[in-house]
Amino acid sequence: MSTKVAVVTGSNKGIGFAIVRALCKQFQGDVYLTSRDVGRGQAAVESLASEGLKPLFHQLDINDLNSIVTAAAFFKEKYGGVDVLINNAAIAFKVADTTPFATQAEVTMKTNFFATRDMLTHFMPLIKAGGRVVNVSSFVGSRTLNNCSPELQQRFRSEDLTEDELVGLMQRFVEKAKKDEHKQDGWPETAYGVSKTGLTTLSMILARRLSKERPNDGILLNACCPGWVRTDMAGQKAPKSPDEGAVTPVYLALLPAGATEPHGRFVSEKEVQLW
Repeated sequence: MSTKVAVVTGSNKGIGFAIVRALCKQFQGDVYLTSRDVGRGQAAVESLASEGLKPLFHQLDINDLNSIVTAAAFFKEKYGGVDVLINNAAIAFKVADTTPFATQAEVTMKTNFFATRDMLTHFMPLIKAGGRVVNVSSFVGSRTLNNCSPELQQRFRSEDLTEDELVGLMQRFVEKAKKDEHKQDGWPETAYGVSKTGLTTLSMILARRLSKERPNDGILLNACCPGWVRTDMAGQKAPKSPDEGAVTPVYLALLPAGATEPHGRFVSEKEVQLW
C-alpha cells in the first residue's frame, strides 16, 4: 500500500493552517502544509510540531506556474499522485482599501480564480481513484451570483457552461472593471465575490467532467464555505475560530470511501446549499 497524501494550499496561517492541523489528526497519511514563502511555511510546520503533529512542507505559490508544475512533479514522483487536494489559498482586499476597483478586480481574479484553476489543471490528472478535491470558496460567491444580471445568473447556473466559457466570463468582468463598465454589464461591485462565484462554478464544471471521464474512480470534488472566520483576511470580529472554519473543508476531504455524494456541490456547515 503506498502512503496516502493530502496537500493544502496557502496553509501557513488562517483556515489553511487549521485544515492542516485537523488533517494531521484525522487523515491516514502524509499531510503537506504549503506556502509561497518558505520561511513562513517552515515556521508553521514547527508550530504544529510543537503540538505533537507531523506535517511535511513543500513550497507552493499558486500565482507562479513554475511552482505549481514543480510541486505536481514532486507529488507524482514521490506518491504516484495525490489523494486529497484542498485549494485554500486566496486573497481579499479590505473593505476600506483605497486601491482602484479595476486593480482589485484584476489582482483578486488572478489569485482566487485563475491561479486556483492553474492548480486544478495541473493537479486533477494526479488525483487518485477515491480522491477528494475541495475548493474553499465563500457564501459571498452565492450572494454575488444573486446580484448579477439575470443573463449572467443563467449562464453561471447552466449545466452546459464550459470551462472556456467560464474563463471568458471572468476575463469579461476584469475587462469591464478596467473601463468602469462592470455595473452596466450586469456585475456587482465585489471582485472577491465574483472570483468566488467563478470558483464555485468551476468546481461544478470539473465535477461533471470527472463523472464523465472517470466514472468508476469514485473521486468527489466540491466547493465549500468555511464561514466567517477570524483570520488576517476576515478580521477579528468574525464569529468562528480557524479550527471551526476548517470543519466543512475537512469533512469534504475525508468523505468515506465509497461515498457518491456530495459531488459538484457547494457545501456550508456540512450541508449542500442551493446554487
